[in-house]
Amino acid sequence: MKAIARWIGIVCLLLLAAQWALGQGRGRRRGWGEGYIQNPESVRTAREVENHSTETPNWTNTPGFKPDTFTFARIRYSSGGRRYGYGGSGWSTDFPDSDLNLSYRLQQMTSLKVDPDGRVLDLEDKDLFDFPWIYMVEPGSLNFEEAELPILRKYLLNGGFLMADDFWGEYQWANFEHQMKRVFPERELAELPMDHPVFQMVFPLHGPKNKLQVPNVRTGVQSEWSGVTWEYHDGEECINVHIKAITDDKGRMMVIACHNTDNGDGWEREGESDYFFHRFSENIAFPLGINIIVYAMTH
Repeated sequence: MKAIARWIGIVCLLLLAAQWALGQGRGRRRGWGEGYIQNPESVRTAREVENHSTETPNWTNTPGFKPDTFTFARIRYSSGGRRYGYGGSGWSTDFPDSDLNLSYRLQQMTSLKVDPDGRVLDLEDKDLFDFPWIYMVEPGSLNFEEAELPILRKYLLNGGFLMADDFWGEYQWANFEHQMKRVFPERELAELPMDHPVFQMVFPLHGPKNKLQVPNVRTGVQSEWSGVTWEYHDGEECINVHIKAITDDKGRMMVIACHNTDNGDGWEREGESDYFFHRFSENIAFPLGINIIVYAMTH
């Protein structure tokens, strides 16, 4: 796979011995609605879509670094019987703010050079194998096309990494597990213990695992008084966080699935509430996202 080999050497040199200090975040304003995307099948970067939360930062990289930048690559998938959902729903949840905010924080808190635009990909896109890390949101409604199955299998076995995030309850888990079984009939999603290196890669995260739960921003803001950080889906209280993985024959992690938690909202909604920012974005969503990316790029 293109770029994997050089990443292994580069990323090990790029981490800063920096204190975790995200500060106060950016300007606060309420913006809790998700937007409709016109022509979602044509979107190629996060910069092409209007922000749905607070303004996202802009930055540039030194000319000549483009081949060595990390890119947040979001996968566009079919759901609910629709090729790309209605107006981009499903695969585009928290888009584009989550992609751009995490990319900015990754650039800020490490010395990784990060693409300021992000990328949206279909699994059948010829450029897929240029991106060693891909992200899939709300995979509880995921439905792979038949042609995508061998492509994703090859991508992952050749060194690629998939992060799945923001799906809740047993019904959504069962669908995601079924879809991954279509890709890897011979492999299982196994729970990761809290002493796994992915939880200590850059920022130490401690258990129990339910302490890593990130709710949607409304539930998160209300949790200051209610204490409730979980969501209700399909009649179920989705209390227990699961972070599971699929590995290859050599034990290399290929897929990580963050279930009963919504890291994407932690990235997207960081500027809407001081409490939500400090409680969930700063302490959970950004550290875990950065840990997962750095782990994926160095293993």
